[in-house]
Amino acid sequence: MKKIAIRTASGLVYVLLIVGAIVCGGAAFACVFTALTAIGVIECHKLLTGGKYITPMSLLDAVGGSLMFLAVFLGYDSQLSVHPLLVYLPYLLIRMVAQLYLHDADGHKTLAASAMTQVYVALPMTLLNVLCYDIATPQLLLAGLIFIWINDTGAYCVGSMIGRHRLFERISPKKSWEGFFGGLLFAIIAGIVLNVYFADYFGAMGLVAWTAYAIVVSVFSTWGDLVESLIKRNAGVKDSSNIMPGHGGILDRIDSLLMVAVATTIFFYLI
Repeated sequence: MKKIAIRTASGLVYVLLIVGAIVCGGAAFACVFTALTAIGVIECHKLLTGGKYITPMSLLDAVGGSLMFLAVFLGYDSQLSVHPLLVYLPYLLIRMVAQLYLHDADGHKTLAASAMTQVYVALPMTLLNVLCYDIATPQLLLAGLIFIWINDTGAYCVGSMIGRHRLFERISPKKSWEGFFGGLLFAIIAGIVLNVYFADYFGAMGLVAWTAYAIVVSVFSTWGDLVESLIKRNAGVKDSSNIMPGHGGILDRIDSLLMVAVATTIFFYLI
């Protein structure tokens, strides 16, 4: 009972932080999502390198990911006159040169791990700025997160009750096709509800567009979770860290969002 209470409280704080950051925007959005990016990068680096502790290189990667996010955020928020790439590119130079001076027998693997943290974590998180301030709105980003959370809840509930056929047993033995379709159905219903009852806040995209958005989020949310499960399975760990009591690490919480961010950026460009 105590574990459930801790997990619930931890999850609630996380959700309130995310929702508050998106609704308030500005500095709140930048601070919360930059922190999530930095922590996610560090956790990813540890998983990929098999390390147990934070290293100078993982911190440097976290700085790089934060610079990527903040440069794009400031470009939209305050019309930064400097191109965002010019803020981020020095990190790439410093990171590659730094590797030359490390006595690391697997230097190429460490460097590859750093590159992966930027592509897998920092870039998708940075795309949240594009979704918020360019091709979509903060409200639509919030709707996407709602779809992720509802999809996860629906998949868990349906999978727990009637899950029989394994979805991807090699990577995640507990996931089932029944759970996947349950989560998908819940997400579609949520999209219909937002379209019918909350169009004034979230935007009137139309029923077809909302349904398509929910489907895209549900599918790529599932794939996002599986990708992180693959990384953790190869690393031989259950959670990316223990920073969130009862939930694991930040990467465990944003794994679905990482692929959803990329997929929905393409989705909103197309529509």
